[in-house]
Amino acid sequence: MGDLSFAMIGAGFWAQYQLAAWQQVPGARCVAVCDQDQAKAARLAERYQVPRSYSDAATMIKQESLDFVDIVTSIPGHVPMIELAISHQLPSICQKPLDASREACERVVRKAQKAKVPLLVHENWRWQAPLRRVKEVLESGAIGQPFRARIDMISGFDVYANQPNLRTDDRFIIADMGCHLLDLARCYFGDIETVYCRTQRVHPDIRGEDVATILLGMISGQSVMVNMAYAETPLEKECFPETLVFIEGERGSIETTPGCWVHVTTAEGTHRSRVLPQRSVWADPEYAVAQASMVPCIRNLLAALRHEGEAETHGKDNLKTMQAVFAAYDSAASGQPIRMVT
Repeated sequence: MGDLSFAMIGAGFWAQYQLAAWQQVPGARCVAVCDQDQAKAARLAERYQVPRSYSDAATMIKQESLDFVDIVTSIPGHVPMIELAISHQLPSICQKPLDASREACERVVRKAQKAKVPLLVHENWRWQAPLRRVKEVLESGAIGQPFRARIDMISGFDVYANQPNLRTDDRFIIADMGCHLLDLARCYFGDIETVYCRTQRVHPDIRGEDVATILLGMISGQSVMVNMAYAETPLEKECFPETLVFIEGERGSIETTPGCWVHVTTAEGTHRSRVLPQRSVWADPEYAVAQASMVPCIRNLLAALRHEGEAETHGKDNLKTMQAVFAAYDSAASGQPIRMVT
C-alpha cells in the first residue's frame, strides 16, 4: 500500500503542530488544507508545502482524491465535518472532544458505525512518553494489582494566551482537559463505574470552571482521584503540560514527577528513570511534552486506517470517555455521584 492521501480541515492554533507531526510519520501525505478563512488555510499549506488550500470542505472533498480527513476545527465544526465525511464514505480523524453535547457525540458515533465508516479520535495525551512508560510498568505486573491512583494536571500556565476562547466557554476545564485525564484513567484501568465531581471557578473573568476534582470508581476496583486546575495561583505546579501520576499496587507503586521522571518502587527499592519525549524543531517548548505525543498517536491511528493494526481511540471507545465527562458535569450540578451505564 502506498501513502494515503488526506486533507486537514481547520488551520488554527493546533493545526500547525498536527500537520508538522504528520510529516514525521511515513505512510500518509497531506494534499490539501481547508479553513473557512481562505488566507489562513493558504498560509498553513504554504508553510508545510501542501499543494492546495480551500475555504469549503464539501468542495475540497469533491475535487480531491482523499483516503481520509483530519478534523482540527473548533468544537462546533467537529460533528458537521464528520458527518460530511461519512456522507462521502470517507474515514475521519477528529480532535477531542467530539462535541460539547452528549446527544451529538452519541449520534455521530452511531452514524459512523451504521455507515461502517471509520471514525477515529486524536486523543494524544495517553501517548506522552512518561505516561506510556507507566502503562508498560502496570502491564508488566511489577507493582501487582493496582488499587488506588491519583492523576494531576495542575498548572499556573496562562493557557488563555494561545486559546482565548477558553475564557468564554460555559464548560471549560473538564471539557478541555478532563477529556484527556479521564481517557488516561481508562487507558490504565479500563471502564468507569461511578463518577463524583466538584468544580470551582477561581478566575473572575471566565465563564466556565477552572478547577475540578473528580473521584472515579473503576469497574476493575480501583479508586482514581483526578485533579485539574488552571487557577494560576502561586502554589500551583509549574510543570505544564506534564501530568503527574501516582499509582499504588499490592506490591509497590509508580509515580511520575516533574521533568519526565518515572519512579517504580517495590520491595527491592526504587528505580528511577527519565523518560523524555522525542524532541522536534516544530514543537513549542512550552507544549513540547504534549505535542511530542502527537507523533505516536498519529502512528497508531494511521496503522488502523492502513489495516495494519487497531486504533486505541476510535469513536466508540472515546464515547465512553465523553460519557464520563458529561457524568462529571451532572455530578457537579447535582452534588451526587453518577453511576455510568455500561
